Amino acid sequence: MKTKFVTTICLILLIMTASLGQDKKKIDEAMKAFDAFYQEGVKKYGIVGSSFAFVHDDQLIDHQTYGMAHLANNYKVDENTIYHWASISKTLTGIAIMQLRDRGKLKLEDPITKYVPELRQVHNPFGSMDEITIGQLISHTAGFRGGTFPFGGDKEWHPAEPTKWAQLVAMLPYTEMQFKPGIKYSYSNPGIVYLGQVIERLSGEDFEVYMDKNVLKPLEMYQSFYDTTPHHLLKNRSHSYRISKEGKLTEGRFDMDTGITVSNGGLNSPFPDMVKYLRFLIGNPKKQANYDVILKRSSLEEMFQPVMDVLDEPKDGQNRKDFIGKCFFIEDNFGQRFIGHSGHQNNFSSHLYYNPATRSAYIVAYNTWQAGVGGDTKRNTDTFDKEVKEYLFENIFPILKK
Repeated sequence: MKTKFVTTICLILLIMTASLGQDKKKIDEAMKAFDAFYQEGVKKYGIVGSSFAFVHDDQLIDHQTYGMAHLANNYKVDENTIYHWASISKTLTGIAIMQLRDRGKLKLEDPITKYVPELRQVHNPFGSMDEITIGQLISHTAGFRGGTFPFGGDKEWHPAEPTKWAQLVAMLPYTEMQFKPGIKYSYSNPGIVYLGQVIERLSGEDFEVYMDKNVLKPLEMYQSFYDTTPHHLLKNRSHSYRISKEGKLTEGRFDMDTGITVSNGGLNSPFPDMVKYLRFLIGNPKKQANYDVILKRSSLEEMFQPVMDVLDEPKDGQNRKDFIGKCFFIEDNFGQRFIGHSGHQNNFSSHLYYNPATRSAYIVAYNTWQAGVGGDTKRNTDTFDKEVKEYLFENIFPILKK
């Protein structure tokens, strides 16, 4: 009887091993096909430099690099290349707000004016500014405008972003709420800047210091930082480029300082560090105690829950639905659910997507904005980024389903 039992167990293990081997081979072949697609695409779209990584079940199963990080210095893109992540920074700011909530420092139902009373200067035709909550800011439903600057900011000699809080305060009397808070979604950069002020005022530390102590260091993202680059990492910092409609290549601002808007888009990081961030988003029972020091899994998953519809109608013919959570977007597409965020600033472009069902995620970055050479509006960096997304959604994530 015992021999029969052992034989049965061995047979089951043999079948499981063969199955895993077949699955791994299938995944490897699929990723190899994607790699060819990616390498061909970045070249086709004229992108100067780019990187890509895919993580599944805590394992890095693909990492691609392409092109140049700095043309003038002849630096190629490699695993140490540091990209500017722009609005993906918002997701880390949201995590910091949830940290403070869990530590009893604030409530999402608190009025933003409790911590940033200067906002009472904003013109609100829909009611009192004291009715706008932190929860509405974190879900882009507060009613603030989209851009940091209400006007200007597009000249070469202008600062890339307001450098001091006093500059934003000076704009507040000229700022008007766009709609009654809480009734709909509208992406707002200033809203996340105001959350950065909450973090500073509650912690008593500069935003960058708080984030380094409470998010970057605990995640062991030791090569990551906000705003200008430490001297010892300058050799790894990617430049950025723009290709005009006429096909002319120009440089962006190197080592840009996002100033007072740092909580909205100031993160810079190489891919090994961003892969650590993906692993944190995916979660791992073996590491969860360490991750919980940063943010409890239940609180992180709370950020992934829909708060408001983003789209009035399905998009892209895929029965797609989009929602905003708490500093993360939720996209139901290709019969799957994805959690994600993009980043666009100073000619850098990036995207991350996490699929909870497959415990998989990818991140991609480009150091070039392609505006559409020859007037071809479909030929730009966002077009290729969408092609990458749809390829992965359709061909890679489904084969990882358990």
